[in-house]
Amino acid sequence: MKISAGKADGFIKSPPPDVRCILLYGPDQGLVFERGKTLGKTILGDENDPFNSVVLQAGDIKSDPALIADEAAAMSLTGGRRFIRIQDAADSLTAAFKTYLSDPIGDALIVLEGADLSARSTLRKLFEADKSIAAVVACYGDEGRNLSDVVRETLQKHSLNADRDAMGYLLNHLGSDRQVSRGELEKLAIYMGEEKTVTLNDAMACIGDSGAFSLDNVTIAAANGDHAQLETALMRCFDEGNQPIMILRMLARHFHRLHLAKGFMQKGYNGEEAIKKLRPPIIFKQVPAFKKQLASWDLHRIALALDILTEAERDCKITGNPPETVCSRALMRIAQAARAPRR
Repeated sequence: MKISAGKADGFIKSPPPDVRCILLYGPDQGLVFERGKTLGKTILGDENDPFNSVVLQAGDIKSDPALIADEAAAMSLTGGRRFIRIQDAADSLTAAFKTYLSDPIGDALIVLEGADLSARSTLRKLFEADKSIAAVVACYGDEGRNLSDVVRETLQKHSLNADRDAMGYLLNHLGSDRQVSRGELEKLAIYMGEEKTVTLNDAMACIGDSGAFSLDNVTIAAANGDHAQLETALMRCFDEGNQPIMILRMLARHFHRLHLAKGFMQKGYNGEEAIKKLRPPIIFKQVPAFKKQLASWDLHRIALALDILTEAERDCKITGNPPETVCSRALMRIAQAARAPRR
């Protein structure tokens, strides 16, 4: 069965007792890892329980497919349910799990952790088609309310809060990988020492922004219609390991904010007033570029850009074409649209 994004967190915190196998996959490998740990704590209380917890690699099962049933059927030495975690899950495991799902043994919970499996993945299709004991949970980068919750939860753990500008910066520069986001926030907490309020200067001084800088350059170049700068910034983003879907979503978020600011202007606010009303606020260094784009993009072309980005994300997931190529073409189309005359 396929678990929707809105139900994913609740499912991970309290999986139905009849579910025996859960496939976690997606571009946010930090979130895949975190959800695996959460499931371990739910089942065992301590995911590192040496008696009831087993960690396997996909290669172990590929070499010995019967290992799944053997581990699932093994009796717990201390009582309770066993937890089996399989890392690097991929389509090489499909045949073994097709056999296991047809005749499951034991009551262990088996969690598979995979990368960004496409819609054509045979392993993903197998788990989605099973409506009784298997479940699939996609793990995409945090954004919007999800990201706000992650930031606030992590800061509050250290009795910290962020002022408005700092929160805006954090929301714009975190989110592509849950584990990386938490690591950056933990680093920020250490940096703060005895101070309890995170300011913009604190966030900028501590949060790693080399990758964020590249992403900002991609966004600005695409929305400005600067093809040469866009090509350079996009190649750097890919070299730094940024995922195409994450890049597409960041740009979509930018155009949603342009659309929202346009809506404020239709209500009678001028450009500067509209920008100030946006939440989280635009980082001050990006305000000049955003103001320029607000003047050059009309609502029709903003809607066109959002359609292009939505179509590109869908194509990344279902067509089998290289996601980097799909992303590059979409952004170049947007840069071309930025140069089109206004209606």
